[in-house]
Amino acid sequence: MSKSRFRAIEGTRDYFGKDGERFDKAVVFAGELFVRYGYDRIRTPVFETTELFARSIGAATDIVEKEMYTFTPGSDTITLRPEGTAGVVRGYLQHNMDKRGDLAKFWYEGPMFRRERPQKGRQRQFHQVGAEAIGSSDPLLDAELVTMGLRYYECLGLRKARLRVNSIGCLRPECRPLYRQLLRDAIRPNLDKHCKSCQARFDRNVLRIIDCKNPECRKLSAGLPKSHDNLCPECAAHFEAVKEGLMALGGGFALDHTLVRGLDYYTKTVFEYTHEALGAQNAIGGGGRYDGLAEELGGPAIPGIGFALGVERILIAMEAENGCSCSYPLQVYGVALGESAHRAMSGMIARFRAAGLSADMDYGRRSFKSQLRSANRRQAMVCVILGEDELSRGEIVVKDMSEGGGQKTVSIFDCLDEVKAALP
Repeated sequence: MSKSRFRAIEGTRDYFGKDGERFDKAVVFAGELFVRYGYDRIRTPVFETTELFARSIGAATDIVEKEMYTFTPGSDTITLRPEGTAGVVRGYLQHNMDKRGDLAKFWYEGPMFRRERPQKGRQRQFHQVGAEAIGSSDPLLDAELVTMGLRYYECLGLRKARLRVNSIGCLRPECRPLYRQLLRDAIRPNLDKHCKSCQARFDRNVLRIIDCKNPECRKLSAGLPKSHDNLCPECAAHFEAVKEGLMALGGGFALDHTLVRGLDYYTKTVFEYTHEALGAQNAIGGGGRYDGLAEELGGPAIPGIGFALGVERILIAMEAENGCSCSYPLQVYGVALGESAHRAMSGMIARFRAAGLSADMDYGRRSFKSQLRSANRRQAMVCVILGEDELSRGEIVVKDMSEGGGQKTVSIFDCLDEVKAALP
């Protein structure tokens, strides 16, 4: 064990090896897929003014009250971003994109920060890939974006990812405000039987009582009014169109009236992706429509919808599914014996890389057996072996590392062609 006293801070971690490869795959596949749906890459700062998050997420939410990393350098109050949507919408408004009249589609990836208790799939510095579509209230846009998330999980090989959807209505008096009052009236007689968190949410955000994970609270909530049964006519029609769009696009889903999501800016459609590998806290991503967010941030009434997918949680799901191996194979590994051969091998490895092959070599000047063991650990497809005798004759050994693979001695000048021929 290392004697260094320095360790990663609790709630943060290093990514390398298999986890690093899965991490890279999760990000790369997101960009490749989302671009096909017309989403452009956006990069926003990792810190913003604290007020941006308080106004967007909700001042009374656990995130703003308890979990944000906030600093006051000089007269400013800034916060490390706890989520990505607020920064994207801020950028959309700041750069007057609403004046263009076009639907704006963005995707992003990067670290987020929340000071919460670290646990499986939940870190204090965590990473998300996300997508935001700003400028349209079309329910078919909802269906497209939600289905894009499902296609993304399919690209990663996650066959067990599932989708839950719900609608929590809009802010018209006859819609969500009326539903909130129905909930309070139904919950009030048994409020003292709910957990302390639910009791605190009763006045501040009664919808969160519905999705409480406490077993006793879930029993008490079983017979409560359902949001999708208490929508205004416009929201009801919108949600029906979303469901029809999902079915048309092949997005299998479950209707879940307990799904409300935890951020204040959500309206109408809300959704969540889950995976059994995460246990009780099984969400691997989610999102919803936020038609009032731009206006809340001082802009015009511009509708929007988006999602954020948790990379750490995706990695757990990828590891759990046997069909989700994503190791990047090493095509060529160089084994050299002797100082002159070592220098010559370095030049050959550069030649392989210039030809577009993944290649590496041993730099420890170790024994032949030790170098071959490294090639096996690295899952190299082909080994090229060069000793002082081979070098003096202008030859090199090309060894096929697959089971039952053979080897042959060839001219150094023909080595690249022979290696390519030996690769699957």
